Amino acid sequence: MLLGGCASKHEEEYNKPDIYWYNKMLKEISLYQLDNADSTFTSLESEHRQSQFLPSATMLIGIAHMDEEEYVLANYYFDEYIKRFEKNDPDGRVRYLKIKSKFLAFKQQFREQKLLDETLDEVKKFKNDFPKSSYTYLVNNIESRLMMAKSSLNSEISGLYKRVDKPLASDVYSERAKSSWAKPDEVSKVKVPWYRAIFE
Repeated sequence: MLLGGCASKHEEEYNKPDIYWYNKMLKEISLYQLDNADSTFTSLESEHRQSQFLPSATMLIGIAHMDEEEYVLANYYFDEYIKRFEKNDPDGRVRYLKIKSKFLAFKQQFREQKLLDETLDEVKKFKNDFPKSSYTYLVNNIESRLMMAKSSLNSEISGLYKRVDKPLASDVYSERAKSSWAKPDEVSKVKVPWYRAIFE
């Protein structure tokens, strides 16, 4: 009897209608059970490749991961949406969400150069592909912050070369700082805890 009860609780689900998987995924997201929601999404996707719920499910689970600061997973789902369903998104909402997710992924001011450049590339592509998007203002705001970050990074590198007595390299990075932001001195230094600052 005990074995039978355990078996019924853990019985695998399959061959369910798409609305079943979709509603189950939404419930799991609302309960912050994102691992379960990922599995349910996989069931929806594998059993119903042409489901009308799949675009919405892909976007929603990406947003859920972004809200939980799981940016790598969020970007995975946003990329999947862009590859398969971007024609359903003429205003570029999911492309904006991907840019926002990458922007939020910045954690340390001088150690994210690759992510910084990748996100600026995404911004450039967004503005080229969606010139009249209602998200343009938000994307421009992120771009300004990224350009200030890039200017701050180049100023820091310039200062480092100056301290090790390499004036030519220092001048190169000083010019790069100005090309990112016309007046690098306007950019406020990032405030970090003392125990991190000593390693930066």
